[in-house]
Amino acid sequence: MKTIKEITEALKTAAQIEPWMDSIVKDERSGVQKAWIQFQKRLEKVEALQQAHNEKLQFDASYLPYEHAYIAGTDEAGRGPLAGPVVTAAVILPNHCQELLGVNDSKQLSKEKRNQFAERIKKHALYYAVHFQSAEEIDRLNIYEATRQSMLKSIEALEVTPNYILADAMTLSTSIPQASIIKGDARSLAIAAASILAKTARDDYMEKLDLEFPQYGFAQHAGYGTKQHLEAIAQYGPTIHHRKTFEPIKSILQRRE
Repeated sequence: MKTIKEITEALKTAAQIEPWMDSIVKDERSGVQKAWIQFQKRLEKVEALQQAHNEKLQFDASYLPYEHAYIAGTDEAGRGPLAGPVVTAAVILPNHCQELLGVNDSKQLSKEKRNQFAERIKKHALYYAVHFQSAEEIDRLNIYEATRQSMLKSIEALEVTPNYILADAMTLSTSIPQASIIKGDARSLAIAAASILAKTARDDYMEKLDLEFPQYGFAQHAGYGTKQHLEAIAQYGPTIHHRKTFEPIKSILQRRE
């Protein structure tokens, strides 16, 4: 009879139900039953992850105009912050992309996971592009239009013209057939991949900006209006990277006139 430790280790490395496990169900040792329950829970998580992945793939495939068409997903990061650019990305994935199992809305992933997935996306995507829309352009256009134009520029920066565009809650000014998908980063694999590339690119940018303006704490809050950030703006004033049409920066600048 195998020891509890041997069975536990074997279950940790198993990826599916196998014939040798029949004896485990009948094994009354509490340590074995605990290991068996943990194995079943892990298997359920993997199955749920695979199902979610398949649903995203099927969602994207439902928009294919023909079998080998290119579908580009596009998404943004940074519409809400008081400082820094809004960043958009466009991604064209293979129609079957098991390597991106687990890719999801960037907001649902830890920073470590996002960075890992960003590298995997860059490796397995057929094409991808990232575009930075500056705070100056955001002030000139307004945040909605600046984001919309940035998404289109990321699409145009792809090495090929896609046959269809899936945009996260946005309609773009282009003749390319498209669909605006509400909560697209949770429903489409291509949009989810774009959200990860946009988010990681923007976070990297804000960390570099933090080296130039350490008193603002950009590496901690990425330009969002946290208490720390608002206190820094009040003490040091806005930088060239702050959005002058956003409150409270707009009022601060008006008081200084």
